[in-house]
Amino acid sequence: MSTQNLIVDYILQNFLFSDDRSLINPGDSFLEKGIIDSTGIMELIFFIEDQFGIKVLDEEMVPENLDSVNRIVSFIDKKKAG
Repeated sequence: MSTQNLIVDYILQNFLFSDDRSLINPGDSFLEKGIIDSTGIMELIFFIEDQFGIKVLDEEMVPENLDSVNRIVSFIDKKKAG
């Protein structure tokens, strides 16, 4: 399964309690759309670390890395590459 699909599935199951993939546009801001709050972002970070075997450093916990599916996928790709 692709990184994007894993992220979307996790968000649908844990925050939207649905399997309707049309509820998430990969470019939409989680915070602006009210999908995930700050506590939810921490849960999402734990999932990312566990699922993808990476460590999200404190300074990386910023919207530019974590506030949409597309941003998370890009962040994970960068972490795995480098």
